[in-house]
Amino acid sequence: MSLFEAVLSTSEMRGVFSDRSVVDAMLRFEAALARAQARLGLIPSSAAASIAGSCKVELFDVAKIVRDSGRAGSIADPLVHSLKEAVGLFNADAVPFVHFGCGAQELVDSAMALLSREAVALVDADLAQAVQALLAQAQRNATTPMLARPAGQPGPVTSFGLVCVEWAAPLVRRRVRLAEAARRALQVQLGDGAGMADRMQGQGAAVRRQLSEALGLRDPGADWRTERDDWIALGCELGLMVGCLGRVANDIALLGRSEIGELAEAGDAGRGERPASVVALAAAQRAPQRVAALLASMPQARAPGSWQAELAEWPQLLMSAHGSARALAGALPGLQVDAARMLANIDRLRTQLPPGSAEPGLDPAQAEAAGVQALAQVLVLQSASEPFDPSDAAG
Repeated sequence: MSLFEAVLSTSEMRGVFSDRSVVDAMLRFEAALARAQARLGLIPSSAAASIAGSCKVELFDVAKIVRDSGRAGSIADPLVHSLKEAVGLFNADAVPFVHFGCGAQELVDSAMALLSREAVALVDADLAQAVQALLAQAQRNATTPMLARPAGQPGPVTSFGLVCVEWAAPLVRRRVRLAEAARRALQVQLGDGAGMADRMQGQGAAVRRQLSEALGLRDPGADWRTERDDWIALGCELGLMVGCLGRVANDIALLGRSEIGELAEAGDAGRGERPASVVALAAAQRAPQRVAALLASMPQARAPGSWQAELAEWPQLLMSAHGSARALAGALPGLQVDAARMLANIDRLRTQLPPGSAEPGLDPAQAEAAGVQALAQVLVLQSASEPFDPSDAAG
């Protein structure tokens, strides 16, 4: 990852998709696979013990596995090769049972589901903070009069509280949809077609169920290598969320312009003169291309390179999503609201009207009605979403 990409993400999300973390997730899958097969009598228990005991990331040269993946076209082959070498040092008889009855895509897809579960939980936590900060601002400023600015131009008087509610409502909807999409998409990958029936002696579905329970991922009931709609739908939900956060950031940037001066982000020595909203705006410009790349891979799910292209885009999308959510989660609680400037902008617009002309919608008293509406909506939004629970993914 370049320095410029790191600026737009978070250390936590970079950690989730670090080389070491990816290898560790793949080893967790291999250990769970061996244990499940041993319980069903498909491989010897002693082999499963040796395999699971060797699936410790600290035993592996992660950098070498990554280097070798370039020649192999997938990280699965060099990892399995390294795992066989590690197992062979202690139990040569167990080597034939490493990665038994499993394909490269099944290994990598399942590992990516494990990592994405962690990633979505990070995104949801910061998204929840952003929502709560907006609802708190809505309550504090329920009747604070300000000009609505449709299309960036001064409009009728509303309240800043109602504006905050209008920012928060799409984010609440996105939290709900993101959790729903994650519960469908975060699933174990293990085929059960004719080839699997031969390799697994007809117990492929049973192995998959046990893998699902062990890894905390949903059992899809079938192979989803070429049926990636639920997986891509999760990516689309992330893109929508980033777009909604970008809309909030764009409005904050507009209201913070010197000629308007109604909002200001709290100072942060770590950011210098670059406000947090800039990160959210940058993410909103990058995410659509990531989502488009995921969608483009769907019609050619079995074509060479399509799966690899999808995998390369996935972490980048989640990094943009978390960078955006984290930026606003940090900025919104300390958002500085200049109520006097809001009122002054209303008065200035009124004075600019030609003498004798009507002043539709420019009465600050209108903010009272908008405030009542805002407070009613706050109560609805506060009870509208549940946090994403990673343990629900298997449900």
